[in-house]
Amino acid sequence: MTLKIAIAEDNSFLAKAVIEKLSFFNDLDFKFKGNNGAELIGKLEVNHNIDVILMDIQMPEMDGITATEIVKSKYPHIKIIMLTVFDDDENIFNAIKAGANGYLLKEIDAENLHKCILEVINGGAPMTPSIALKTLNLLRNPLIIDNSEEVEKIKLTNRETDILEHLSKGLNYNEIADNLIISPSTVRKHIENIYKKLQVHNKMEAVLIAQKHKLI
Repeated sequence: MTLKIAIAEDNSFLAKAVIEKLSFFNDLDFKFKGNNGAELIGKLEVNHNIDVILMDIQMPEMDGITATEIVKSKYPHIKIIMLTVFDDDENIFNAIKAGANGYLLKEIDAENLHKCILEVINGGAPMTPSIALKTLNLLRNPLIIDNSEEVEKIKLTNRETDILEHLSKGLNYNEIADNLIISPSTVRKHIENIYKKLQVHNKMEAVLIAQKHKLI
């Protein structure tokens, strides 16, 4: 069986290195690369017949953790391995929370990368040893991440909540304006404020964050 692999990586030199590592193995078929999370999701909309995504964390436009959350909600069958240089607790914690199936550091050699891809397909959760150790420590001493504080900080007006609910149904600015009997430019202004308050850059992120914090 040949496994179909996609990559999200903004550094073309590092992406080439990963693609080269994949090319040594006949059972791995590299399909496409996104330069950031948003581009990868765009390409998945055209072809989500992918088995494993190797996901960088820090990328412009949309980072790998946000992308992981979105891919997992839309295409739960795809396995995601974080492939990153960042081994700090917060990134590991957030990646696992977002639904990552594995977490490897970029220095991994071709043979071990191949082994980890097979492991994730067989239901495993491959991790670089140093990451596995940090994950165990995280379980022993969990990061105190309290969502109630975050929710306190996010205060949406009734109008903003209405608009978010319309967005979550997939309506565009003009349709929302018609429904709420306001102008499209007013809708746009409200949406800008919503993005600022939720610290997001697009509709999909806004809806996901709002649902996560039970704002809609």
